[in-house]
Amino acid sequence: MSTLWSCQMVGGSSLSLKGVLYSSQSASSLSRELTWKNSRCRINRVGTRNSRIFASMHRKMEDIRVFVVSDLHTDYAENMAWVNCISSTSHQDDILLVAGDVAETYDRFTLTMSILTNKFKHVFYVPGNHDLWCRKEKKDFLDSLDKLDALLRACDELGVESRPLIIGNLGFIPLFSWHHESFDTEQDITGLRVPSLKMVCKDFHACRWSAELCDRDDSLARHFDAMNERHAHTIQEIQRKCEKVITFSHFVPRLDLCPEKRMLFYPNLPKIIGSSFLEARIRSIHGAEGSKAACHVFGHTHFGWDATLDGIRYVQAPLAYPREQKRNMNGGHGWLPFNLYSDGRFSERQQFYWSDYYSVNSRTPDNLELAPWVAKLYKR
Repeated sequence: MSTLWSCQMVGGSSLSLKGVLYSSQSASSLSRELTWKNSRCRINRVGTRNSRIFASMHRKMEDIRVFVVSDLHTDYAENMAWVNCISSTSHQDDILLVAGDVAETYDRFTLTMSILTNKFKHVFYVPGNHDLWCRKEKKDFLDSLDKLDALLRACDELGVESRPLIIGNLGFIPLFSWHHESFDTEQDITGLRVPSLKMVCKDFHACRWSAELCDRDDSLARHFDAMNERHAHTIQEIQRKCEKVITFSHFVPRLDLCPEKRMLFYPNLPKIIGSSFLEARIRSIHGAEGSKAACHVFGHTHFGWDATLDGIRYVQAPLAYPREQKRNMNGGHGWLPFNLYSDGRFSERQQFYWSDYYSVNSRTPDNLELAPWVAKLYKR
């Protein structure tokens, strides 16, 4: 998520690309990489050509650990330093889910993901809005969808997974999505002089789209949601075979995963964060009532979140911007990447300010009285 107000908002070989990024890679690291790549030959294919199911490489299912993180924003030197500081030995058998917003440029994206694939056994990725920005690109992309294709090709070369897969008895389903203004169905706060969406949200300037796609209606959100259909058969296989399923996206699937408008320095934030098509997709996978084995990971708003709503656990574990880290916005970043699953079960709920607040306070979107810290801002 990037706005002018964000600082105030509460298949083939990958050695070719990695060789360019890591020309000084050690022999032992290369050996681990070749071993990992050879293990991919034991993949069973099912459904469409691009749909795959992984056979577990773990001796016991209890050995599997799943870590999650979103909003790496490694265009910032401090965030890239954090990625580099992740242990290169502690996670060699672990899984990492990256819920979008890795970096603004293609080169920084590929460098970041290459580093992560050398630290984790399996890395999954779903695109965020920053990843599709074209404003600073040295490469000549036709538009943001052309850049997305290039990012996904890079993921294939690097061994990063962007398709639904099974590892052991765990199913992993990345869900593509985009935000749309009609996602916000709650009453607006009027009478305030707030910047327009186009002024606040850089997506309207930094992304480029073809003529048939419009960023001011739900056509982009529908387009991205339709991308998930190409893996429908694999998703059905995962539903049949897996005891536990983790879906993940960049954007927010429901309004109640964001503070109410009166709590926000930018009250129109809900109009640029989520997709109702995404929540419908999640429910089609996990069921209308969810289950204890259902979890969805998301990102984008930079609000740490961990709550169970209508039977599904929703988790956001953002690294966020350095200025937000300095404000200790989500309790720092020492707990990241968040260990979501280990010892054969999901972890205990992580404490975050806003999800904790709504665990004991009802959401009252019809209450339009500004929170004191918001009212103070607009009185300036």
